[in-house]
Amino acid sequence: MPESAPTSLTLINEVSLVERDGQLQAVCPCSGFYLCGHCVHDVCFDCDECAGPGCACACMREEQEVRALGVRIYLTTHMVNWLATSEVPLMVNRGRLAPRKSFPRARSAWVLDSGGFTMLQRNGRWTLSAEQYAVEVRRYAEAIGRMEWAAPQDWMCEPWVIYGGTHQGQRYHGTRAARGLADDDPEQDLDTAVALHQRYTVDNFLALRRLAPDLPFIPVLQGWELRHYLDCAQLYADAGVDLTTEPVVGLGSVCRRQATAEIRHIVETFAVRGVRLHGFGVKIKGLAAYARHLTSVDSMAWSKDARYSPPLAGHSHKNCANCPDWAFRWHARVVADAAVHERGRSVCA
Repeated sequence: MPESAPTSLTLINEVSLVERDGQLQAVCPCSGFYLCGHCVHDVCFDCDECAGPGCACACMREEQEVRALGVRIYLTTHMVNWLATSEVPLMVNRGRLAPRKSFPRARSAWVLDSGGFTMLQRNGRWTLSAEQYAVEVRRYAEAIGRMEWAAPQDWMCEPWVIYGGTHQGQRYHGTRAARGLADDDPEQDLDTAVALHQRYTVDNFLALRRLAPDLPFIPVLQGWELRHYLDCAQLYADAGVDLTTEPVVGLGSVCRRQATAEIRHIVETFAVRGVRLHGFGVKIKGLAAYARHLTSVDSMAWSKDARYSPPLAGHSHKNCANCPDWAFRWHARVVADAAVHERGRSVCA
């Protein structure tokens, strides 16, 4: 902590801005403090440990492990204009690009999320053909530049995506009609439905490769249990696609259950086979358990953290959930050199 005494105290939205050594720092005026000197608002929402300056909560300690393993982390954002200024790799959703008439030129590498989860959640099927999607992706690749890869129009296999209804407060259309079922047909069991989603996923990847062999479409493994993912891998093999020779292979339908032994087992199973996996929508918490088996991940965890935290000092918005400063600082913290990250840190008891 700086040794100089604080001056120029100003109260803004219940957060005091304290000037120390010529810089403004945000200080909460609440009365609940830990032995380390941080207030209760410095608690990490994921692990409930102190995450204030100079302290490392369980999530931060896992970040250190992930960083040390060299996993490539794409910063997920819905702010398309960040492509022009970001010095870190980004993931951008097709849904944010499709309505635009012009695009920024990318300053750094980026990857394209096809938006499949939202597409199936809302519509129960894909509303554009492989031909239309290939045209779109070519437009983005040429106009923006520096695209590393693009996800195909894959079909997620979560039961709530397949059967529809409400899950964790969100409505899902269900894919019954897309699976060829009439209103009076009995519903399919999960294995049958998952197999159809996998077939649609693999067929779409093959179609995109035929339509645009020069574009960097990646295969994606879809499933629910390990045996499903193994079946999906076999579909690729039967079609002549050697997943071990692909630069990266997406692992789908895991983002809402990633901190589980089951997902760790799935990741390890394919890693030992030589498949270079990308984990979609990963939270850093729990990732350290299997990060050494992943080539890359993408995460929008920074936005949730920012939404429930005070804004950065000097920022006038309510929170920094859409703020590049917060996002890039988060990314820098996660991927920074271990020596720099460890300097000045101590773990709270």
